[in-house]
Amino acid sequence: MKKLTLATLVLAMALPAGGVFAQQKMNDMKCADMKDMKCMDMSEKSATNQHATHMAKGMVKKIDTKTGMVTVAHEAVTSMKWPAMTMSFKVKDQMLLEKFTAGNKVEFEFKQEGKDFVVTAVK
Repeated sequence: MKKLTLATLVLAMALPAGGVFAQQKMNDMKCADMKDMKCMDMSEKSATNQHATHMAKGMVKKIDTKTGMVTVAHEAVTSMKWPAMTMSFKVKDQMLLEKFTAGNKVEFEFKQEGKDFVVTAVK
């Protein structure tokens, strides 16, 4: 009887821990392909690159002159360890928005300013 009680107690204590490990594994799997920006560490502390300028190439998807934002489907950015994805960037100077045309390929420089990623030059 004591062995059965002990086994039941051990099992009851182990079940919740198994759920925690399973949840952690699921979270790891969700972010394995890095397609979701929520999975990326884009915090200020993550960027040893915070003050660095990065190069990117991509296709312009959308330009918002009111907010000064441009959406680009860019290739992988190795200096940031980012995969290819589509994301919006702030533009440092409104004049730079004139260099973006929806549907065109573009090469641009950007840097991190706080939590924002800001285009500083367009080629």
